[in-house]
Amino acid sequence: MTGAGLGLQRRIGPIGAALLAFNGVVGAGIFVLPGLVYRDFGDFGPLLFPLFGLAMLLVVAPLAAVASRFDSTGGPVAYVDKAFGAFAGFQAGWLFYIAKLTAMAANVTVFAAYTAGLVPALQGPAGRALIITTVIAVLILANVAGVRRAISLLTLFSILKAAPLILFAIAGLWLYGPALQMPTNLPAFSTVEASALIILYAFVGFEGAMVPAGETVNPRRSIPRGLVGTIAATTCFYLLIQLAYTAVASDGTAEAPMIAFGATLAGGAGIVVMSLTALASLAGNLNGNMLTTPRITFAMAQQGTLPGWFGTVSARFATPANSILVFGLAALALALSGSFVWLAVLGTLARLILFVLIYAALPRLRQQDGLRALPSLPMLMATLLATAICVWAMSQSKADAWAMLAGAFTIGTFLFMVARMRPR
Repeated sequence: MTGAGLGLQRRIGPIGAALLAFNGVVGAGIFVLPGLVYRDFGDFGPLLFPLFGLAMLLVVAPLAAVASRFDSTGGPVAYVDKAFGAFAGFQAGWLFYIAKLTAMAANVTVFAAYTAGLVPALQGPAGRALIITTVIAVLILANVAGVRRAISLLTLFSILKAAPLILFAIAGLWLYGPALQMPTNLPAFSTVEASALIILYAFVGFEGAMVPAGETVNPRRSIPRGLVGTIAATTCFYLLIQLAYTAVASDGTAEAPMIAFGATLAGGAGIVVMSLTALASLAGNLNGNMLTTPRITFAMAQQGTLPGWFGTVSARFATPANSILVFGLAALALALSGSFVWLAVLGTLARLILFVLIYAALPRLRQQDGLRALPSLPMLMATLLATAICVWAMSQSKADAWAMLAGAFTIGTFLFMVARMRPR
């Protein structure tokens, strides 16, 4: 059943799908990552981004292949449910939801900190609570009021985020580029391995674009192209920023490296511009999260593993208003209480497990469509390599993350059993 058939309307075009993926990837990390990479790798740092960008293209390729088979809302929930059944689909949705909810609470807290830094009158607990509540309320209203409004807001944030960073990067290369030198020594493998997770995680977040397929125009083409195109564009974006930072930076010890980068190029004005750019970047990430994640609980309600109330579509705005409201209020409660911190370690591990589940779903889905289970040799190799990358990254996770995962799985099992006991 398509999303349109459930009361949703297809109003997300190819550009909107790409913007969802881009804003999922590029959030607060871009304002910290250049300093970390420069500190550990110096002049070699920019070369890491094409290498890791290629690795992420391998991770994305089989995800795009699976996404091309669906036009219904739910993304990972729909994929895993069709391949492995309702229980696996519920666990996939549950873990995805926790990961995204935690990220929402964390990023709105960072947004409040940046805002208070620009407006001293908002510093302190009361000011922080006011900022967080206002941001969540605006995002809830914008997303309930329609997908087009949410995408328009996302487009605005994307421009306000990308344009200043690109312009400052070009200016930095113009002024300081001649000082760049080709790296002469390769970094030790142990150093690359220790930093690999940080760089890989800088590319994660694109998966949210797969969720609102039921509201995407021609999703079987738009979403896969958006995923692959976003990783390619983000790789170039990160490379440009890292090249400029490497040319401009005098050391890698700045606590807010991109703010220091802006100060070097434009003094006080550069600090203000970079601070505002950080807010726009965070706002885009938050809005993309608010748009996509509620569609998970909507899809689970449609599949009967959550109460039907979550699957209610607003007759006026054609949006899953109840799911949006619940997600926003849950993020607000976590952000105000600070209780999201203990969940943060689960987010990345949950995503990696979700990717592996989707890779495993591809042969099953092909069989269900009457095709031979194994895809073409290039796609098979990409899937195996992507699985190896995810398994390696999962092996780097600490014991507390695995303990959190076990606890979340147990809770998810209980919730699934309760849902199954409800009268149909």
